Order: sequence, then C-alpha cells, then structure tokens
Amino acid sequence: MRRLNEFRLYYNHTIYPELLRLERKRKQLLLLLFASVFIVIAVFSLGLYLNILSITLSLLLPIGFYITYLLYRIQQFRATFKPHVVNLLLDFIDDSLNFGTLKYNAKHFIPKSVFLASQIFATDAPFYLGEDYIEGKIGELDFELCELNVKEYSKVRSRLNYVFRGILLHATFKKPMKGAILILPRKFRQYLSRTIRLFNRAGGRSIDHIHNTAFEEIFMTYATPDSDYMNLLSEDMQESILDFRDRTGKEIYVSFRGNEIYIAVTEPKDILEPFIFKSNISFALIREFFEEIQLLLTIIEDFDANH
Repeated sequence: MRRLNEFRLYYNHTIYPELLRLERKRKQLLLLLFASVFIVIAVFSLGLYLNILSITLSLLLPIGFYITYLLYRIQQFRATFKPHVVNLLLDFIDDSLNFGTLKYNAKHFIPKSVFLASQIFATDAPFYLGEDYIEGKIGELDFELCELNVKEYSKVRSRLNYVFRGILLHATFKKPMKGAILILPRKFRQYLSRTIRLFNRAGGRSIDHIHNTAFEEIFMTYATPDSDYMNLLSEDMQESILDFRDRTGKEIYVSFRGNEIYIAVTEPKDILEPFIFKSNISFALIREFFEEIQLLLTIIEDFDANH
C-alpha cells in the first residue's frame, strides 16, 4: 500500500503533466483532421454544385496529401506515446534499492529461441511478433521482458491458432541450478497436453504434494528428479505467484530450466496503447500497467532474495 501511495504522488507530479501535454497534442491533431475532412466534403460538394470537375479534383489533390500527412502525424503520436509514459514508469520502479537501471525499447523483443527454450508452450511458433522490450537487473538477476503475440497453424483448418498473447519475462540466475520445473494453470490442462507430454518424456513428474492447498487448486506442477524443487518452490515463491494471479486476474505460467527462469502472463489487450478519439488521461490505466510490471518483478525479487 505504501508503494502505491508513493506511485500516486509520482503520477500526480510527473506522469500527469506529461499526459496533459500529450492530450493537448492529441486534440490538436484531431481538430486538424476533422477540419480537413470538412474542407474536403465542402470542396467536393461545391464542385458538384458548380459542375466544374477539373477545379474540384485540382483542389482535392493537395487536401488529400495534407490529410495523409495528418494521418502520419497521428501514427507518430501513437508510436511515441507509450515510450514517453513507460520510461517515466520505469524511472519510478528502478528507484528501489534492489533494482538496477531499467531500459526500454519499443520495437525490440525477446528472440523466438528464448521463448521456445522455456518449453512452456509446445509449438514451433511460426507466427511470432513482439514489442515493448524492457531489460534490467534485480539483485543478482539479469532479466528481460516484452509483449508477445504467438500463433501456430491449425491442423484441421487453414488458419493460425492462438498460442500465447501477453508478457514473457526471462531472468538468468548466476548460481548454477540443475533440472527443470514447470508450473501451469490447472484450468487450461486440456490445451497444454502436448507441453505436459514433452516434459514427462524428459523425465518430469507431478509434484503437487509439496504445495499449499490454494496453490494446488490453481496450478499443476511438474519437475525432473534432479531439480531442487523443494528449495525453489518455497512457500514465499508460491505466495508470490498466487498473489500475482489474485491481484491481476491474469493467468501465469512459470518455467525453471537450469539457471534460467521464464514467466509468461496472458494479456488479451495491448497495454498502454493510446486512444485517438478519446482522452488518455487515466490513472487507472497507468496504475494497471505499473502494478502488473511491479508484481512480475516482485516474483523475481523474492526469488533472488531467497536463493
């Protein structure tokens, strides 16, 4: 709660003024766009009324170019809005003592090879797109995260099927670890049968008996015999994962493979994508993104502190 109160103060003093500046820019672009459309309609109507087609077309051409330029400006506004806001959010998050400097790149994303190495989803991922890459350090852990949209070809229809859409976090622990652990949402068991089969073929087995009751009701957990699952899946780690799911309402998948940690969180919408035809000044919208990133990093922070 104290951290959220600090964030509200930071929002009022730092983020809100930036949102106001961007809001003025949005309204200006929208006004110019509507004015241009009105002028096009007026010129075209006048040309029809006077029945002078050549003059009408000669006037519409430069106006059309101007509207195209305005649409380009609107696209630029959309492309720059999120980096402005996200960088301000990261400035607040990395002020914590345990965090190194967090860096953001709107166009970069985690390579497909890293996604496949997690073995959370059994797929070749022929359709793989990403954006909004964040990297940094928490204690002894280097981490990276981004938004991903992953699909694969249907076996029965000529279309792409959904595999995963959301945030993937990948962290590297400096201490050597053995084996593999996989934590999956129990409610999606039927969609994860290939993942479970592949993990079992590699020597994995169910270890549900080590969990608290609440964790076991929500998640299925598998581990290879050489993994130190009793240490890795501590009560604190289980509580952190449950807390994330309870507070965000989003499904979470976790994979430990050697000293690599992968966390995938479902997210059906593009986070912090700006609106054009309505205001973007919303504390609730900014808070949702902040809390999701903060809770994800808290899981990694707890893991670093306890291991």
